[in-house]
Amino acid sequence: MKRIHCWPEGHWGWLIPVTHKHGIRCGDLAFVGGQVDKDIKGLVLHAYDLATQTREVMTHIHTVLRGLGLDPDDLVKLVAFYVNRGEVDESAFLADVASYLPGPVGPAITAVPVPYLAYPGMLVEIEAVAMRREDGVRLAPAVAAPAGRSTLLAPFSPGLRRGRMLHVSGQTARDGAGRVVHAGDFDSQGKLVMENVDRILTAAGAGFADVVKMNTYYRGADSRDWFRCLEAWAPLFPVPGPVVSGIPLPWLPDGLAITMDLVAMLGEDGGHLSRHAVAGDGDWAPAVPQPYTAGLRCGEMVFVGAQVAKDRHGVLLDPGGLVPQTHTVMRHIRSLLGGFGLAMDDVVKVNTFFQSGGTAEELNANLRVRSACFTEPGPATTGITLPALAETGLMIQVEVTAMAP
Repeated sequence: MKRIHCWPEGHWGWLIPVTHKHGIRCGDLAFVGGQVDKDIKGLVLHAYDLATQTREVMTHIHTVLRGLGLDPDDLVKLVAFYVNRGEVDESAFLADVASYLPGPVGPAITAVPVPYLAYPGMLVEIEAVAMRREDGVRLAPAVAAPAGRSTLLAPFSPGLRRGRMLHVSGQTARDGAGRVVHAGDFDSQGKLVMENVDRILTAAGAGFADVVKMNTYYRGADSRDWFRCLEAWAPLFPVPGPVVSGIPLPWLPDGLAITMDLVAMLGEDGGHLSRHAVAGDGDWAPAVPQPYTAGLRCGEMVFVGAQVAKDRHGVLLDPGGLVPQTHTVMRHIRSLLGGFGLAMDDVVKVNTFFQSGGTAEELNANLRVRSACFTEPGPATTGITLPALAETGLMIQVEVTAMAP
């Protein structure tokens, strides 16, 4: 499949040279890396001004889409990482993001509150996925919105299907009136979240057997709560199940314990698509139990869930070492891709979550390693810094999406 990479003239840059590009289009899909309000030299603009940064970030997304031959009507998913320790009204923030979308059918969206981002003064980073056929024909959107269940603002969609892809917005334990149910209770909220997901999948003509990728943002830095949810959800999925990533957050609004979004794939005729999984080269063990997988291929899409620096016995390597753990994680990803006969340059999107205090130096330390794994021009990327990951000494986790030639 033909690939188009985009770095618009005069667009913002990083403080160090990178192979990554702001956008990449391959087949029917386009990925826009996390967009932020910086200048061409990599310096933050409009520091600590959320409204202005949101406007500039959405403008950047539109610019990258145009560079890929697309426009905002082609959007299928946004993930908005924004600084919020309880002082920002999330509904107002999402309404601001929505004001830069054409409607009436908007993308799925997940809002992720974080205590800070990778540069001081940066308050928002938004990534995007868009779809249009290679021949330029738009893919008709189909909204999956179970009656009375969604509290999303228009034009955002609880679930949005185009072609073979279904993107589901971040699901939480809110009722139809927007109230949080079972505040702070992981297990009960996890059950409600999956009930919401089931309704959206059903409305789209899909089921749990069609889910290929699942991300859970959960409150607190104790992964045992997340793993308990994974165990409770496991009977819903056949083998091989989806790849999964768990991202700990120090805070979620209104007593929420988890926010979970996902991607599903099914044939344009509604049929189930075949898939197969790989588990790496044997030098290390996947961090999640069956039916979940470390790497999954469905059609031309390959998904690799969050990889961490552990050996085959599950022992964390180089505790507290950001750079050595980054090298190990990228080796794991290379091994998984190799199981599908693919290489690092088949990657179209990289998502990185790493522990740091929110400084450019810490970002650049692992960005250099990650960027060096790809030849120019490289994939789109998003990098999010957090005060802690799932266990003491764990410094980085990386997930990727690749597309087979």
